[in-house]
Amino acid sequence: MAIFITNIKKLVQVEYQPKTWVAGAEMSKIETIDNAFLYINKGVIEDFGSMDYASKYETLRDITVIDATGKLVFPSFCDSHTHLVYAGSREIEYVDKIKGLSYEEIAKKGGGILNSAKLLHNTSEEELYNQSLSRINEIIALGTGAVEIKSGYGLSTEDELKMLRVIKKLKETTPITIKATFLGAHAVPAEYKGKQGEYVDLIINEMIPIVASTDLADFIDVFCDKGFFTVEETEKMLMAGIKYGLKAKIHANELDYSGGIQVGVKYGALSVDHLEFTGDAEIERLLNSETMPTLLPGAAFFLGMIDPPVRKMINAGLPIAMASDYNPGSSPSGDMKFVMSLGCIKMKMLPEEVINAVTINGAYAMGISDTHGSIAKGKVANVYITKPIPSYEYIPYSYTSKIVDTVILNGKIIKNA
Repeated sequence: MAIFITNIKKLVQVEYQPKTWVAGAEMSKIETIDNAFLYINKGVIEDFGSMDYASKYETLRDITVIDATGKLVFPSFCDSHTHLVYAGSREIEYVDKIKGLSYEEIAKKGGGILNSAKLLHNTSEEELYNQSLSRINEIIALGTGAVEIKSGYGLSTEDELKMLRVIKKLKETTPITIKATFLGAHAVPAEYKGKQGEYVDLIINEMIPIVASTDLADFIDVFCDKGFFTVEETEKMLMAGIKYGLKAKIHANELDYSGGIQVGVKYGALSVDHLEFTGDAEIERLLNSETMPTLLPGAAFFLGMIDPPVRKMINAGLPIAMASDYNPGSSPSGDMKFVMSLGCIKMKMLPEEVINAVTINGAYAMGISDTHGSIAKGKVANVYITKPIPSYEYIPYSYTSKIVDTVILNGKIIKNA
């Protein structure tokens, strides 16, 4: 059934000529229409514009009409970096952080990613799906319409495949758009301590071929950073993944100047993510590449880390995406509205810049900017309607307010307050 949204106070992030991404000075610009309508048919955006031109839809039959007086309409958030398929939680490590232990210190004592791997190993596939489904429903209600989900809490062939099967089942049973990433190189399992090269060989010779043959992943990711995987190891794993048709993504420069950004660009990574440690050399390498710099301010906030040099990056002409990094250890939240607030409050980004970062640029970082991330004719009808609010600037400003009233995914109403 078609959906006709009328009397929209402001229709936000409209595109008449769809863009691949938005970069540099263009990050501070968005297109909007006041007193607008949006017509959705057969799961896609068919038309939009001023209410002055909406009369042709007012007499149609078999149509759901939504009066959005006083409300704004946005494209759904595109969250391009999450780890939301996990077992249990890690609030005890949170207490360790409060006591002053660093991320690396917690990892060295068996916490961190290795803790999540142990919990996941002892959790059935059905229970893992049920826990993850709850998180999916949570982020849908918060306005997210597309999400990338990584493996990486398995750290064995069997458990990595278990995670990827759960991601596939979520893709098949929920209305949200999901992209899957194989992240076997998230950490080195305890049994491979001192034998990291052997674990890298396991990923290359066993995990990647099986993941590719079962068509369970769209991308391959590596945690290329201090204390995790070296540039040389990352190159070997990326080359193996690319050989099997998996496009690269990289965890890079969260903990130090690791070379992760450079190796990501070298191998055509769709995105390089985290980027707290980004200098002139990294910015220069990203310029004129097709790699999206993706910031995860929730993790920096939770861990008390430095923020990336966002203003310097944007002023240099780079595009910026932002994602939630939803995970149990360093960013236990999938609230993209809060991510926008962190962008404004912590990194001094403009409201328009954070809107671009969590919509069209986030879509690019998932490889779906041709179908998601903006209000454009022919794109998938993933949108949300706000509660009555004064302006789009109010969204990052009101950092704890729940502003989503109605969620529409694939042209169907999923949540209606």
